[in-house]
Amino acid sequence: MRTNPIRSEFRIGVLRLTDAAPLIMAKELGYFAVEGVEVSLSIEPSWANIADKLAYGLLDGAMMLPPLALALSLGLSGSGGPEPIIVPAALSLNGNTVTLGERWAAAVLPEKTSCNDAAGAAEAARRFARTIRADGEKPVLAVVHTFSTHNLLLRYWLAVGGIDPDRDVVFTVVPPAETVEAMAAHKIDGFCAGAPWGEVAARKGLGRTVATSHAIWNHGVEKVFAMRRAIADRHPALAEALLRALLRAASYCDDPTHAEHVASILSSDSYLGLPAEIILTSLPGAKIRRSASVPGNADISVFFANAASFPWRSHVQWFLAQMVRWGYVAADADLWSATAVFRPELYASAARSLGLSVPASTMKTEGFHRGRWLLPGFPTPIAMGSDQFLAGAVFVPVG
Repeated sequence: MRTNPIRSEFRIGVLRLTDAAPLIMAKELGYFAVEGVEVSLSIEPSWANIADKLAYGLLDGAMMLPPLALALSLGLSGSGGPEPIIVPAALSLNGNTVTLGERWAAAVLPEKTSCNDAAGAAEAARRFARTIRADGEKPVLAVVHTFSTHNLLLRYWLAVGGIDPDRDVVFTVVPPAETVEAMAAHKIDGFCAGAPWGEVAARKGLGRTVATSHAIWNHGVEKVFAMRRAIADRHPALAEALLRALLRAASYCDDPTHAEHVASILSSDSYLGLPAEIILTSLPGAKIRRSASVPGNADISVFFANAASFPWRSHVQWFLAQMVRWGYVAADADLWSATAVFRPELYASAARSLGLSVPASTMKTEGFHRGRWLLPGFPTPIAMGSDQFLAGAVFVPVG
């Protein structure tokens, strides 16, 4: 067993989401303990809570939304705390769904199927636009935080369909675990949230998935691991130990043969508090397990394949470009400082210590690959999947 006497406890915040799996399983499988780190997990009610507690040092680390991490670094969040954060690893790719209430979904999806591919999701967006114009009412759509992947992906999807997100719909913020309740109470007409809440809404007969994040931006980063910069600076051995544990857990969670075990752990009232069979719909291997007669209302998270854990600075640039596009960030803002929050060199050190290949660059073109391809890496190339955008766009990072 590795020993790390630097800190007696490391406090990590998580939300009730499938893509908390690497953090939860690193704790439950003893990977943190093997590294000599005592970790306590704190289930938080919202992303705002996570941001505030990180900013004021009440948490040492947390699962985090990439745009929220960037907003904190740019001083855009209301937290205003004194604790800078860094992002040394990602936690998951894909995993979100755009879920519309039955009233709207019936028009967007005439047949009871869900649009889990780019062409189908684009057509669904166009149908949604036509329905809004014909109806004359602005649907109320929830996202989990203003500075979230969900907000930016939902806006991207709407815009592809010809919908102006700032004029044709009404946005509101609802924590992910409260989205289904809000839909049942007719407070919202739809939402974009992480798994398994789209599946929960569908099983309750409240709505259906009309687009998934892998259809909008395939293998785009969804959640990351953030930690207080002061801890990483003062205790680099601790940071590396945490990352080693996370990488081992990510590999475990990405194996479809472990899905039932992962789902059973996550289903506990201590974590998601949902039936394991619902959580299974968003874990690797779900397409194989799903009956052909049952449409999928959950997107499947990727935890390890496709260099899922690597904190790409090209992903940062895409999010920043979208934040500028929608007026959240000024075009002349200090975007380099925000990009520097992602720390791929810390990831690389931990990955090499486990004998894992590391990408040869911190940047990659997004949207260029339609199918499988090999990413240059050391000591060996890394197998990658499609990174297509909904509208076939290509994003070329700078630097």
